[in-house]
Amino acid sequence: MSNTRVLPLLDAAADADAGATPCCPPLTERPFTAEEAETAARMFKALGDPVRLRLFSAVASHEGGEACVCDISDVGVSQPTVSHHLKKLKEAGLLTSERRGTWVYYRVEPSVLAAMGKLLTISPAAL
Repeated sequence: MSNTRVLPLLDAAADADAGATPCCPPLTERPFTAEEAETAARMFKALGDPVRLRLFSAVASHEGGEACVCDISDVGVSQPTVSHHLKKLKEAGLLTSERRGTWVYYRVEPSVLAAMGKLLTISPAAL
């Protein structure tokens, strides 16, 4: 059984122009609802591990916006541990993946990065 799915082509410029829908309002706008807090905590918890943060950064900064697991697995832990951390990043909604032959390619969701950036933005009214 294959869990491969076709990923849509993403246009980061179009996403930025359209404005990504954030998971949560900016911290200074209003208190989070329980659901918003759960969503944000899941993302930040996934990034709270140094190995996961390095893997996320490796994918985000890789040429073309996606990286083969074979190109990013040199983070000082075993391959099964890399797979575990990539799975956690996917479960948090920070990465998507696509199997191509023997290799799995990972991509950062541009809309998620934009939403996380908006979450941490301080509105001018709060200053």
